[in-house]
Amino acid sequence: MHYIDQIYINGAFVTPHGEEQYPLYNPATEEVIGYVRLADEHDALQAIAAAKAAFPGWAATDKAQRIAVLARMHAAVAAREETLFDAIVTEYGAPRSRARWMAQYPADVIRQAISALENFAFTEQAGSAEVIMTPVGVAGLITPWNSDAGFICNKLATAMAAGCTAAIKPSEMSGIQTQIISEALHEAQVPAGVFNIITGRGDVVGEVINRHPDIAKISFTGSTAVGKHIVASGAQSLKRVTLELGGKSPTLILDDADLGQAVPLALAAGFMNNGQACVAGTRILVPASRQDECEQAIRQAVAQIHSGYPEDPRTDIGPMVSHKQWQRVQSYIQLGIDEGARLLTGGTGRPGGMTRGWCVKPTVFVGDNQMRIAREEIFGPVLVVIPYHSDAEAIALANDTCYGLSAVVLGGDAARGAAIARQIDAGRVLVNTLAHEPQAPFGGFKQSGQGREMGKWGMQAYLEPKTLLVG
Repeated sequence: MHYIDQIYINGAFVTPHGEEQYPLYNPATEEVIGYVRLADEHDALQAIAAAKAAFPGWAATDKAQRIAVLARMHAAVAAREETLFDAIVTEYGAPRSRARWMAQYPADVIRQAISALENFAFTEQAGSAEVIMTPVGVAGLITPWNSDAGFICNKLATAMAAGCTAAIKPSEMSGIQTQIISEALHEAQVPAGVFNIITGRGDVVGEVINRHPDIAKISFTGSTAVGKHIVASGAQSLKRVTLELGGKSPTLILDDADLGQAVPLALAAGFMNNGQACVAGTRILVPASRQDECEQAIRQAVAQIHSGYPEDPRTDIGPMVSHKQWQRVQSYIQLGIDEGARLLTGGTGRPGGMTRGWCVKPTVFVGDNQMRIAREEIFGPVLVVIPYHSDAEAIALANDTCYGLSAVVLGGDAARGAAIARQIDAGRVLVNTLAHEPQAPFGGFKQSGQGREMGKWGMQAYLEPKTLLVG
């Protein structure tokens, strides 16, 4: 049993002023595996004050000084890969193959921030003026439960590389992972106050961060509804905001696709991270001329996908993170049935042989783009196959959504696929691959967010240009 009763403020682990004990669960067994004591408004104010006090000194550091600290952070986080791996499997429910990547990613993103910093130009000439990129101030970093450690390290390393200090509110559902990362960052001897981690509820700690005038910028990853609230509540102090929000991403299978290659990629895009991924390709657009062939290939491929206990090496899809999330996904599967969508495979209830745990049958419907299951983010392993009759219709269907985070195009002719990709309204479009390029910007169009993370674009989000003109 884990008892986590400390938060991290001003370079030290301290007991929260808040007293609420929040239970942590193993989603595969539904058992309580620990408790985390949550921070409250008082703790949030202390963290913001510490970050504000540390900002002038950290903002004055040069590249070499920042890189030295980030390098220590990288080493300390990388050294905890195995401990983090175990926590991700147990606390989040990621299958072992996915958990290995998730345990390596936090150190990787710190290394990527170092690379971005090494190549970043903080000054440039604009005619007779010098333009100086200046850190914006204290950043409020609010991270989700579907990759807790990775989001903490990505946002924090980028903010620090830019010269900002931070107050971080991670998900209360990821207390064990947060504790591991906090201990690693403390070991790295980051100057006191440069980062502060206050695990608490969004409507408590998050609200302080959203409204506090000393928070100059917020970076948030999570739901579109909460993102809209952050924009509204931060408007009084004109906070700079980066939002990476929801998605209902399309995967276009073109009529010249090799289905033996395209269908596994399409399902991997849809079911990634137990289906709990903002970029998940949950709408699979297939040519009507090959619909029967596509459906058969999808049904056969899904039959080989195992949803179950994350410790089982056969498992491809682990449990939903919580009972609430499991109920949400079940309700959407039932909604699809009630809407008249044709159930291709899967359905309600747990996978066969499971009597406990929050696992979901990998489910694929055949429907149309106006159904709620095709328009609303479900955040679980539930996909919708939608037929189209021409490339133009496929592009129109792909763009007929309030979201625009990611998309995938799969076909035999890469040049044709790229031409179609250029017409899709999404922040990232992949053609015949699911690869990630960390030097490229990541973020969404429309209601999938605003601003960008990763690479030099991620750093620019924590900086303001200052013009210096000397007569």
